[in-house]
Amino acid sequence: MKNEPWNELSPVVIQQLQEEFLDWYDRHKRNLPWRVNTDPYRVWISEIMLQQTRVDTVIDYYYRFMTLFPTIVDLAAAEEAELLKVWEGLGYYSRARNLQAAAQQIVTDYAGKMPGTPEAIASLKGIGPYTTGAIASISFGLPEPAIDGNVMRVVSRLFEITDDIAKASSRKVFDAAMRKIISHDAPGDFNQAMMDLGSSICTPKNPQCPKCPLKNFCQSFQQDQVANYPVKTKKQPPKPLYYLAMAIENEEHEFLLVQRPATGLLAKMWTFPLIEVTQEEYQHYKKTFKSLQATREEQLELLVAEEPDNYEGSPVAAHLPDTVVWQKRHLGEITHVFSHLKWHVLLFYGRAKDCELSLVSEADWVAEADFSQRVFPKPQQKLVALLDKNFGANKDS
Repeated sequence: MKNEPWNELSPVVIQQLQEEFLDWYDRHKRNLPWRVNTDPYRVWISEIMLQQTRVDTVIDYYYRFMTLFPTIVDLAAAEEAELLKVWEGLGYYSRARNLQAAAQQIVTDYAGKMPGTPEAIASLKGIGPYTTGAIASISFGLPEPAIDGNVMRVVSRLFEITDDIAKASSRKVFDAAMRKIISHDAPGDFNQAMMDLGSSICTPKNPQCPKCPLKNFCQSFQQDQVANYPVKTKKQPPKPLYYLAMAIENEEHEFLLVQRPATGLLAKMWTFPLIEVTQEEYQHYKKTFKSLQATREEQLELLVAEEPDNYEGSPVAAHLPDTVVWQKRHLGEITHVFSHLKWHVLLFYGRAKDCELSLVSEADWVAEADFSQRVFPKPQQKLVALLDKNFGANKDS
């Protein structure tokens, strides 16, 4: 962007913008649990949880998390399984692992207290420019912008910025604009006002411009061009992957669960065994039953055919039950969208006979009543719900 209209604003206009905006925030700010005070730990946890997640969803998770890990020291010392369990269902599990890694950094390097400079905050694991700005401004009163998608949308409309917000290189433009208008007296409130405005009034579609506290300063509103901003290229759709999930129950009424690898997507979490198939194979299983009844050698071949989502085969496949009698129809389908992938999963139910109960650490027989003791990713939670929905009607078919 060649021109920088924010630099043409007079000090008087900037002060008027700040006063009117902060007055609106004082009257309309959302009552959220992490806004009870400006403790940097509370701000940090809430901002990480809010990434890619709706506020309404985060609130209950936030309460549970703060109850279990009330301080940075508690978080640093937590068992990973306990941490992932309280995070279960929020998704993007690397966020939880990064939180703990950063907490351990803080304990080691800063005596368990969040550092108070943007440079030190940004050096912590998993903390990027947005979270740095949020903590620095809200907790330490520093005029640091907290720029996320909401803020870029508001600012792009405010100044008719044509830079593509989907490009990382555009952030410096929005950073420059925000540094010009952010309040130095109440930078935390100013950043939070931007967040609230973007989520409630200056929305992606059908913005409520007549209600906007910045309408008198908004260039796109004055020019009736709001619909043209922000400029954003479309994201590539997530890559589809297709799986068969196997709910295998033994004679003790336990189900076979396998643990995913220590690295990669859904690391160390537990699921039913999954077999990746082609889209054509998936559609065949979906429309016409294709028997899963196979010899143990054929089952082994299926499980080791792909990696990493078939667990590189060896430990799990080597301990598959010798005989599984499959129900001759699937129990239904679930889908789950990750940031870059979309899983399509068909659930099949089978009963194992004459199976060994002694398994390696990557696999285990678990009663459904004990599922809550394992960390399940969202797709597995959906599969369990689908199993429960079909249990009475279809299990004995």
